[in-house]
Amino acid sequence: MCSIAFEHAESAKVLISLGNLTSATGIVRLQYEALVRAMWLLYAASEIAVSKLTSELTQESANTANKLPMLSEMLEKLQGKAPQEPVDMLMEFKEYSWKPLSSYVHGGIHAIHRHSKGYPAPLLEQMLRASNGVSVMAGMLLVILHGGGEQRGKIPKIQTEFADCLPSAKPQNS
Repeated sequence: MCSIAFEHAESAKVLISLGNLTSATGIVRLQYEALVRAMWLLYAASEIAVSKLTSELTQESANTANKLPMLSEMLEKLQGKAPQEPVDMLMEFKEYSWKPLSSYVHGGIHAIHRHSKGYPAPLLEQMLRASNGVSVMAGMLLVILHGGGEQRGKIPKIQTEFADCLPSAKPQNS
């Protein structure tokens, strides 16, 4: 699922470079969903749920896999099982981005308006930063899956080096 999230991130950037901005924006939602599913699989999914997604693809296995939890339920099930900071980040992303991104996926007002009127540069920059932030979280998850080792500490260095390409950190309340 992390690899799929990275593929979606790359696809969004390719689509932006081609001028297909509405499609690129919708793909950021797919990227986010892939990351949520990855975290859910690691921290909250049962072995049965994991096997539903990793079994050989048949009509029967596809029907069974379609009965897995949707995004909100996966986020709910992550509470108390996954590290709280990434869960909070996923929840914040959903709170502020889910409805507008859903509009792009489902041909709603955001998609229609932006497709016809254009995309302001700050909106495209925000979308790229959000996508990059999701990619950083996928990278963190991969370090966890890898067991750390020599990968430990690389993600914070990447975050520092590329801070100008990532979502702004929220100010800390004293």
